[in-house]
Amino acid sequence: INISVFPPSNACIGRYILNMQITSCGHTYQRCLGDFYVLFNPWCADDPVYMDNQAHREEYVLNEHGILYEGVHKHITSRPWHFGQFEDGILDICLKILDMGASYHHGSDRDHCWRNDPVHVSMVVNHMISSHTTNSIMKIPENNDYLKGTKPFSWNGSVPILQQWYNGRCRPVRYGYCGSLASVMCTVMRCLGIPSRVVTNFCFPCSIENPLGINEIFDCTGKNLCGKDKLWRYHCWNESWMARRDINQCCGDWQCLDPTPLETGRGSACSGPTWVRSIREGELDLDYDGHHMFSRVNSNYVGWLSQNNTKKTKFFCDAWPCGQHLITKSVGSEQFEDITGAYKYELGSVKNKEAYYRAYRRIHPGYCNASNCHIERELSSLKNPFLSDSGINMRLKMANCPMYGEDVQLHWLLENLHSENKNLRFNLCAQIITYSGCPMDQFWKDTVNVTLGPREVKKIPLCISYSQYGPYLCDHNIMKVVAVSDPECGEVLMVSRDIVINRPPVIVKLLSQPRLKVPCTAEISFCNPLQEDMKNCVMTLEGCGLFKEPMTIDLGTLASNQQARTIVEFTPYRLGSHRLLANFGCHKF
Repeated sequence: INISVFPPSNACIGRYILNMQITSCGHTYQRCLGDFYVLFNPWCADDPVYMDNQAHREEYVLNEHGILYEGVHKHITSRPWHFGQFEDGILDICLKILDMGASYHHGSDRDHCWRNDPVHVSMVVNHMISSHTTNSIMKIPENNDYLKGTKPFSWNGSVPILQQWYNGRCRPVRYGYCGSLASVMCTVMRCLGIPSRVVTNFCFPCSIENPLGINEIFDCTGKNLCGKDKLWRYHCWNESWMARRDINQCCGDWQCLDPTPLETGRGSACSGPTWVRSIREGELDLDYDGHHMFSRVNSNYVGWLSQNNTKKTKFFCDAWPCGQHLITKSVGSEQFEDITGAYKYELGSVKNKEAYYRAYRRIHPGYCNASNCHIERELSSLKNPFLSDSGINMRLKMANCPMYGEDVQLHWLLENLHSENKNLRFNLCAQIITYSGCPMDQFWKDTVNVTLGPREVKKIPLCISYSQYGPYLCDHNIMKVVAVSDPECGEVLMVSRDIVINRPPVIVKLLSQPRLKVPCTAEISFCNPLQEDMKNCVMTLEGCGLFKEPMTIDLGTLASNQQARTIVEFTPYRLGSHRLLANFGCHKF
C-alpha cells in the first residue's frame, strides 16, 4: 500500500505519528508505520510564509552559510557563521524549543492550535532565545565577565549552542551576544520553514528615559562617562518573512524580531514581530513593540560635557541620527546588502519627516494633536548645535587600517570658517568601548594648543602606539578617540572617532577536494603579529558537513612572528556546500 499525506496549509507544525488500524477476522489491532514532520512551507502559495522568489528561498531557507557584520559604521568587519539547520537532531531541538516556550503566550499547550501561525511561533522562539527564564537558550554575560562560560565571540555556528542547550537539560548556554542570539534564532526559524536573515544596525541607541533621544556624557578630558543611556556600536537582530494575518496582511513581508533583551522604561524585553514597513512609515500602533524598533533606527544623538558633576553643557559637534546603516548578507553573494531604505526614508526628505512626526505623536501622547512645526521646534531645542555654527569644522580621518600589533595613525583635520584667528586648547583621549557602548579604560591622553588663521585648514597627525592600547584592548576590538576643547576657551567643541582594530587572519587551505565519505585534509595557519608571546592559544574548528562536532586544538604559546600550522583530517558525511570555519583565541583576543 502506497500512502500519500497532504497536510493542509493551516496544519500545525511538529512531529506526527502515522498509525494503521487493521481489522481481520473480527480482530482489530494497530501498527505504527512511522513518524513524519510537518513544517511551514515557503514553496506553497497558501502558506503564510510563502516566498515567490526561488533565489530568495534558497538564501533565506536552504542556505546553511551566513555572515555576521560587526565593527562600526565607518569600518564594517565580517565573519562567517554556520547556521546548520539541516544537521542531525537540530529539527528535534527546534521542536523542543517550542515545547519549552509553549506557555509563554498561551498558558498551556493542550491543543497546539497556535503552531500553525508563524506569528505566534516566532514570538515563542524570540522569547526562548535569551529571556530571563530558566530554560532560555543563551545567557548574556554581566559586566563582560566570561569566567563561568565560553567567550561570546568564540562561537562559529549555531549547532554547538543548540546541542549544548539540549544535552544540558535545557539550561542556558553561557555566553552569547546579540550576533550569536540573532544567528541561533535564524537557524531555528529556517529549520521550521520560515525564511529568515540576520540584520546588523550600526549606531544603535538603548535609552531608558527618552525613546527618541540618546545622551552620551563626557568629562573635560574627553573620557566617556558611564550613564544610563548606551549607544551600541552595532546590534544584530532577526528578520523573518510571513504574512501577518493579525494585522490583515494577505502577502508575506519582512517582520523584525529582536531576541536580545534590552532595557526599556518598563524593564527588559525582547521585541517583535514588527512589520518593517510600519517602522519606515511611523505607523507604530500596528505592531508589537513598534515604538521600540522605530526609536532604535531614528533616535537623535546628544553629547554633553560634565563639569564637576554639577553643570552639563551641550557640545558643538557633527551630531548624527542613529540607525545610519542597516545591512544583511546579499542573496547568493558574500557581499552585504544595504537595507536602510526598508526601515527609513532618506534623511531630511518629506516622507522621512512625515513618518517621524507620525511616530512622535504615538510615542509622546502629549503631542497627539500638536502641529508639525510645534514638534520640529521641540526637536530643534534638544539637538546638539553644529560645529559650523561655532565657525569651526573638524573631523578625525584614519591614515591606516590598523591590525593587532600596529600603531593607530590618524589625521585631525580642522578648518576655520571665519575671517579672524582662532586660538583653541584641546584635550585628547582614547578609551576602550565595548560593542554595547559601555566605556572601559581610558589609556591615552594629550593636550594640544591649536591656532587657526582666517579660513585656514590644518592637518594634525595623531599616533596611538600598540604599547599604549595593547594591554587594554578586549574582545570587542573597538576604541574611541575624542578631542574636546577647553570650556574656558568659549564654545565647547568635540569631534570623535570609533576605531576598530583588525584581528590577524586565520588561513584555511584545503589540500584535497572534499568528497562524500572520502578522507580529506586541510591546513590551518596563523601567524603571531605581535612583538610578544601569545599564551594559551586555542584554535576552534567547525565544518559544515565535514565533521559533526567542533574540534579544539591547543597551540600552547606562540612566540613573536611565529607561524602555527595545523593539518586537520576529516571525512565529509553528507552532500552539500561545505565550509570549514576556524576561530583563533588566546589571552589577547
